[in-house]
Amino acid sequence: MSRTGAADRGLRLIPFHGLRYVPERVGSLAAVTSPPYDVVVRPDGLHHLESADPHNIVRLILPQAAGPSARNEKAADTLHRWLSEGVLAPDTEPALYVYEQRKGDLLQRGLIGSLELSAPGAGIVLPHEDVMPHVVKDRADLMRATAANLEPLLLTYVSGGEPTGAAAVIERTVHDSPLLSTTTEDGFCHRLWSITDSADLAEITDDLAEHQALIADGHHRWATYLRLQAEHPSSSPWDFGLVLLVDTARYPLQVRAIHRVLHRLPVADALSALAGSFRIRRVEGPLPAALMALGDAAGEGNAFLLAGDGSFHLVSHPDPALLDSTIRRDRPEAWRRLDATVLHATLLEQVWQIPDAPEHIAYIHDAEATVDQAERRGGTAVLMHPVHEEVVRDLARQGVTMPRKSTSFGPKPATGLVLRSLTTD
Repeated sequence: MSRTGAADRGLRLIPFHGLRYVPERVGSLAAVTSPPYDVVVRPDGLHHLESADPHNIVRLILPQAAGPSARNEKAADTLHRWLSEGVLAPDTEPALYVYEQRKGDLLQRGLIGSLELSAPGAGIVLPHEDVMPHVVKDRADLMRATAANLEPLLLTYVSGGEPTGAAAVIERTVHDSPLLSTTTEDGFCHRLWSITDSADLAEITDDLAEHQALIADGHHRWATYLRLQAEHPSSSPWDFGLVLLVDTARYPLQVRAIHRVLHRLPVADALSALAGSFRIRRVEGPLPAALMALGDAAGEGNAFLLAGDGSFHLVSHPDPALLDSTIRRDRPEAWRRLDATVLHATLLEQVWQIPDAPEHIAYIHDAEATVDQAERRGGTAVLMHPVHEEVVRDLARQGVTMPRKSTSFGPKPATGLVLRSLTTD
């Protein structure tokens, strides 16, 4: 598993025995898939997925039991049972997989494979967000118990845009019959092909060796991969991790915000604490209209939309003196101006004094679900405006990480279409 020559400079994606559902053993492939573990809105979304099919992948990525150890043991037992019963089975030949997502005019294609892990700071895989240690521990315990990569990270790289190298192989492959095709309830059609030809694989290897990748989604899983690799110092399957790699020069991703629910802070208290330091005005709904107002305000500077009391409140124009006194100065100006930076350093830590812990804050990708949860719990929804991808990539190249859960790149790969077992790889 050593690296020589061009591979030392960039990405190395190798084939693996994909672990996939046997269609005849499940109700439908769509019914056993799930969004990534951190996108599932709990408990409603979790219960919906569990009831969709008794073999839904959520039973592996978010097992339900009393206590962490019991949950991980349950996931491991479930995976073993599904393998022994033939619900899941490994492909007979190691492969890279072309994965396509399509919905209306949106088309995304990329490669799923086993990526050789690179050390932090090597400049090959670039993180752009901080991680929460308790989440990394949770994912590591689950991955260790199951000895499997249950869902791929989403990585992006930028080619010259021409159909050469990996892009050429992808475009040739999609003319063949896919291994699977299914449409999930969100309207996305998913298709998967395998690449096993040695010449195609060599063409991909040579191309990717010249590139670095940005982690678009899956920072906690990447940190988990590195932690588990460190636990297995000799050459082993733990030196690799399951990823989806997308060339954004050909298939640009969408960048969305990740919103917050402050469980124990009523909207009235949140607004009262901001008075005098921010401009506050009530904006009309419904939610899409309020989000448009947020987008307009974000074009002029830091802005947030607060909800949870049946109304929408636009918070903008922070006091410059407050920002100067609460935001660290040893970071690039682009980092200091981020909404997520102002939210965490100024609002959460100083003004509202809310610990960044699960019992106080929930991170939710869907704006409507964020507002609904805040209204049900009497808390505050803090809706964010997305940051531009160019800002994310530029900060990552400087080695500067953004506050946790600053961005949501998509579309995200569906979980459950292809898994990687470390015991068969």
